[in-house]
Amino acid sequence: MASQVLGGLGVPISIALAPVLATEISGTEALSGLASTAAVIGTALVSLPLAALMTRRGRRPGLVVAYAIGAAGAALVVLAAVVRNFPLLMLGMAAFGAASSANLQARFAAADLAAPDRRARAISLVVWSSTIGAVLGPNLSAPASYSFADTSIPQAAGPFVWACAVFVLTGTLIAVLLRPDPLLTARALAGPAGQSRQAGSLRAGVAAVKASPRAGLALLTIAVSHTAMVSIMVMTPMDLGHHGADLRLVGLVISIHIAGMFAFSPVMGWLADRLGRLSVIGLAAGLLSLAALLAGTAGANHAQTTAGLFLLGLGWSAGLVSGSALLTDSVPPVARAAVQGLSDLTMNTAAGVGGAAAGLVMSLAGYGWLNAIGAALLLPMAALALFTARRHPEPAKPGGLSS
Repeated sequence: MASQVLGGLGVPISIALAPVLATEISGTEALSGLASTAAVIGTALVSLPLAALMTRRGRRPGLVVAYAIGAAGAALVVLAAVVRNFPLLMLGMAAFGAASSANLQARFAAADLAAPDRRARAISLVVWSSTIGAVLGPNLSAPASYSFADTSIPQAAGPFVWACAVFVLTGTLIAVLLRPDPLLTARALAGPAGQSRQAGSLRAGVAAVKASPRAGLALLTIAVSHTAMVSIMVMTPMDLGHHGADLRLVGLVISIHIAGMFAFSPVMGWLADRLGRLSVIGLAAGLLSLAALLAGTAGANHAQTTAGLFLLGLGWSAGLVSGSALLTDSVPPVARAAVQGLSDLTMNTAAGVGGAAAGLVMSLAGYGWLNAIGAALLLPMAALALFTARRHPEPAKPGGLSS
């Protein structure tokens, strides 16, 4: 949880200005979404190797390596800004995404030893611990930018210098203090059933999801919730700029959005444990749809945009917590590492495509249409949740540790 305070600070302190930096270097707004997209793709590409490393060596080595790659990526972004090299910026943002992968994988570390009827709450507490850094981060974007005003580093790249230092500190904290390793402990408790050599493979993850309709729904929920959130969020700073917002207001709006993502996750965890995973998946679909409606019709009404972005974060939280808990519930222990890696690969690949398309939709049709498309993505998720609830009713309480 302590590492997540720092990890939650490192990403948002810089990601809010990634579209601005991409526009400055490329010279066109049409490519603005590619910076955030590259980070999302980087997160996806790291997911399976990270899951495989964790399966062999434990959570601690995997998280440390991921934060180290993220720090190197932040340094590359700064170099790309100095030399004004767009391909180098894309490479740096892709490596930067490894830190996001570490932040995401930490939620599964919380589930390694949690009892089934408290699993969603355990996941949500680690997600919640990101709140302090995540809310503070965007508001530090402006000071981080101004701190390099008299240097050769462009102001929009200043936050990435700070992020690099934060990731180094976070990796060090994990290396020293994450003992005993939760995943290795869980595998030892599982006995021979938890020792498969193929536990981190893509094939094992796909097979486990195919065998469980509820795991398929969980995977879809996580991917769709994340894609809708990322696609709308990354273009919101550009839309606010079009309507006269300065960097401080942009930072405030993104902070409120991130508060919605993380601050109320314990509530979502409690609801998922008490009311069931499927009920909270339905709540996620409703919140995300309402968010798209508010943000997409706000125009110059910054208060309405802020409300929409808050609900966007809240809906993401509901989808991520309930989907992650349902995913862990629905597969046997030996397959969980593979399925968790597949989940992060799927969610970030889908969000990467969505983020890339968001820049084009924004430039061709506008922010309103972008939100309408984001809302349309939720329809399959809601329909499958309803179908699953009817065909595979959720038990009053999750089953045993090996269910």
